[in-house]
Amino acid sequence: MQKIILLLGIAFFSVLSANAQMPAIGTKATELAYKDPNGNVISLSSLKGYVVLIDFWASWCGPCRRNNPGVVAVYNKYQGKKWNTGIKGFTVYSVSLDKNAEQWKQAIVQDGLIWKNHVSDLGGWNSEGAAKYGIRSIPQTVLVDETGFVIAINPDHSLIEQQLNKRLKSTTAATKKKTTSKKTTNKKK
Repeated sequence: MQKIILLLGIAFFSVLSANAQMPAIGTKATELAYKDPNGNVISLSSLKGYVVLIDFWASWCGPCRRNNPGVVAVYNKYQGKKWNTGIKGFTVYSVSLDKNAEQWKQAIVQDGLIWKNHVSDLGGWNSEGAAKYGIRSIPQTVLVDETGFVIAINPDHSLIEQQLNKRLKSTTAATKKKTTSKKTTNKKK
């Protein structure tokens, strides 16, 4: 009987630990769906077509708050850009490990986190989203491509920009096309 209980205990903890790991690069991002500051649920899967930076943070986390200006700068830099076919753009999906809704909302405003994808279950370190991604310290980030697959874990801002630049419409291709069409038009005259 003790062996059965022991085996069940091991199996139970194996299942828990399997669910509590950061998804590997090249695997589908684990779904997240939590309420925004207005009480509306935003799911990660609703952002399909966007390159998404999942940002685990909290208002009480000094390193997170010091990292926010860099995230804002990258976000702002890539708004209004022309993207390759099938890519809608770049956004951030902020998952807060706050317990206090007011402090969370104030930090969003104070840090100028202007994207609309802010979510939290207000569970703090017991946050379901943190558990799903095996988060044990913050800030932590995961970069997800437009199809929902993980392309980087805790990338620095230059790696994020490198991945985004790969997905921008090439201006040289557009320039060549215009130049070629001008030459064709001039030959017809």
